[in-house]
Amino acid sequence: MTSADSSSAETARRAGWARLAVIGAVGGLLSGAFGVGGGILMVPLFVTFAGMDQRRASATSLAAIVPTAIVGSITYFLNGEVDVILALFVAAGGIIGSWIGARLLRRLPLGWLRWMFIALLVAVAVRMLLFVPERVAANLELDALTIIGMVTLGLVVGVASGLFGIGGGLVMVPAFMLFFGMGDLAAKGTSLAVMIPTAISGTVTNARGGVVDLRAGIIAGIAATAASFGGVALAHLMSPEVSTWLFATLVVIAAVQLSVRAVRLQKKERSERVA
Repeated sequence: MTSADSSSAETARRAGWARLAVIGAVGGLLSGAFGVGGGILMVPLFVTFAGMDQRRASATSLAAIVPTAIVGSITYFLNGEVDVILALFVAAGGIIGSWIGARLLRRLPLGWLRWMFIALLVAVAVRMLLFVPERVAANLELDALTIIGMVTLGLVVGVASGLFGIGGGLVMVPAFMLFFGMGDLAAKGTSLAVMIPTAISGTVTNARGGVVDLRAGIIAGIAATAASFGGVALAHLMSPEVSTWLFATLVVIAAVQLSVRAVRLQKKERSERVA
């Protein structure tokens, strides 16, 4: 290899790292601001700018979520905005669910994954536009029915985490507010706490299955962790209404972007079969 080729390869490698860092920073900002893992935008960004398919993008996004969730939840906890008991029960179901979701990720066709993820984005956007949370939380009574509800929510969250490469906050944050009467900041902080064991469980399964790019996940995760501090600060500055509308807008943009890409890929696959 000539010196020119070596220099070109080094430039390309650095550009690749820079793209991964930007993707992670976007995810980290969203993680802190909205109590989600950040995968809601990291997955389409990995697909579009890192050249990953839907399966590898989902698995890599989940790996990047791990350090972000740890740092974000600690920051919320220090502000008294994490319900530890609730997080433990939901996490118990989440660990099992993420194991199931990660296995489904390796078995479902890529076309199904694309459209299932897009459908999830649309459903989340609609939910957010129809419901504006309160900042003040209601008192939560810990009885048998509530505990069953927590564990069941964890199972749903875990499957979504392992299957779509998201931390599960898209499901948890609205569920915490709608079904458990939590304020929006407490819902975000508790959501991030639950993501820690859920994302770790799914990532271990994905790593064993060889579907995760750990190098990309580490680079994006470091950038996401640094950006999550700013996201938490932003969450406290935004009103519940502004937070809801802003995140719904971002979700719609991601859904449109992925839909366009999915249609193009379907056309390409059909033309290749004909040829």
